[in-house]
Amino acid sequence: MSKRQRSNEVCADCSVPDPHWASINRGVLICDECCSVHRSLGRHLSQVRHLKHTPWPPTLLQMVQTLYNNGANSIWEHSLLDPLSVMSGKRKANPQDKVHPNKTDFIRAKYQMLAFVHRLPCRDDDSVTAKDLSKQLHSSVRTGNLETCLRLLSLGAQANFFNPEKGNTPLHVAAKAGQILQAELLAVYGADPGTPDSNGKTPIDYARKGGHLELADRLVEIQHELTDRLAFYLCGRKPDHKNGQHYIIPQIADSSLDVSELAKAAKKKLQSLSNHLFEELAMDVYDEVDRRETDAVWLATQNHSTLVTETTVVPFLPVNPEYSSTRNQGRQKLARFNAHEFATLVIDILSDAKRRQQGNSVSVSKENVELILKSITSQHSNESQDNDQPDYDSVASDEDADLESASSKANRKKATKLEKQNSVPDSDYDNAVSYSDLDDTGSGRKGRQRSAGWQGEGSVPETGDTDADPSSVLPSTEDVIRKTEQITKNIQELLRAAQENKHDSYLPCSERIHVAVTEMAALFPKKPRSEMVRTSLRLLTSSAYRLQSECKKTIPVESSATTDIQLVTQQVIQCAYDIAKAAKQLVTITTKENNN
Repeated sequence: MSKRQRSNEVCADCSVPDPHWASINRGVLICDECCSVHRSLGRHLSQVRHLKHTPWPPTLLQMVQTLYNNGANSIWEHSLLDPLSVMSGKRKANPQDKVHPNKTDFIRAKYQMLAFVHRLPCRDDDSVTAKDLSKQLHSSVRTGNLETCLRLLSLGAQANFFNPEKGNTPLHVAAKAGQILQAELLAVYGADPGTPDSNGKTPIDYARKGGHLELADRLVEIQHELTDRLAFYLCGRKPDHKNGQHYIIPQIADSSLDVSELAKAAKKKLQSLSNHLFEELAMDVYDEVDRRETDAVWLATQNHSTLVTETTVVPFLPVNPEYSSTRNQGRQKLARFNAHEFATLVIDILSDAKRRQQGNSVSVSKENVELILKSITSQHSNESQDNDQPDYDSVASDEDADLESASSKANRKKATKLEKQNSVPDSDYDNAVSYSDLDDTGSGRKGRQRSAGWQGEGSVPETGDTDADPSSVLPSTEDVIRKTEQITKNIQELLRAAQENKHDSYLPCSERIHVAVTEMAALFPKKPRSEMVRTSLRLLTSSAYRLQSECKKTIPVESSATTDIQLVTQQVIQCAYDIAKAAKQLVTITTKENNN
């Protein structure tokens, strides 16, 4: 995009100039403040990505820019373009509006409630309307008119619709016509490149047959997007699909240390899942990877004083009303995993995805599965009080009805693509493992407790003095904010070093962060009376020590094995995020208590 075009860009939701983020499935560019609201909606409503600090497939970025330049925002604000809307009191947000409630209410109405989208005349049979729209989409994708197709998708057209008269899907049509941007849009809304037509041919086959080799290669990438994203998150590399390599399984340098019985049991549970449950878990982990990566970009790009006063990070995955309450809680528990635990879970998923795709079976008897579940249940019973903490949003129940945007089905389709890769039939023990049992999948509870502490020299300092009397005295809000700004500024320096691959800067940055954290902790009494304060201080100090430990791994040591710097970087980023989260919690607590 040219500099002249960039200078004319404004946020689609509030008209702030020079937006830095994009909502991929909405085809709009948005500012930092509006993006924070989009992220709180969840990926099923808005898939956000930073324009500069996040890697983009070139044709996906081109698709978003084309939609934005061709006025895709008018699809979501159709009724606001009517002059009568001003008289009725309807208006879009403006730059001077506060994030809460003004911009938040407008963005939720615009994308969640679809309050301003042009409505079709009411029909008795909604399925007929969706079928008609899908047939129109089927015809439209052979052209380059992206905004027409986005409008049809916004009204309920199905990206994976199989046209019985033509014997194929819209993606087959786009692939035959070589419409790579249409293929990108359809894939965002859930179209599957592996779907066969009535002749058994996939869109990939037709793209190759038509000589559209760039499109064919891109469709292969889209088909493996889930596992590619997980691998890239850990090691910064993607498989070489052109040469037949479809999986990369990263290895943790100290993985041999994690051999607890609970960790082994968790891996066996993962392997015993049916394909359907495995795909759900893989998709949830994909969403968690997206949340963690986007949070890291937030911390690196936002003004550090703004980070203290505004809600700019998403602490766990937002509720998706399409999912059961059990699954939503399981998704949100993924945020509890520290960097090592989460990396272990990702590697286990990648390994099992490859096993299932290759058709290798795992011999696990029903008795063994039940024994595993029983042992894990007993291990978790001691943690029930911890697990029952109100860490979650209000979670939608299975019976709750909610409005659903046209894009909300796309996440399910990504799991379907994984299913296409897996040729193994469903396990005989589909009902032996429930999704709720997977809340601590990965290194297991014991492994989590062991790895949560700092593994380097010394030990994590205790925030409470057992000989001291509990104190309810808290430092001033101004002092806590000042120290938090110092911590955040140092974290931003570390994250910029990570983005620029300046690995030798990790340790000096971590030492400055450690000093700032120590000064922050010293503001509080040795034994705070508030459990929330004690918990936040423990997270703050343990994360700072863990950060130093990870950063020390970047120092070359002749006698040690080669360090996977990409994996270390991911763990460094997660530690930095945990520190920022703990500091923000302390600001919130002290502000609330001092104002009472």
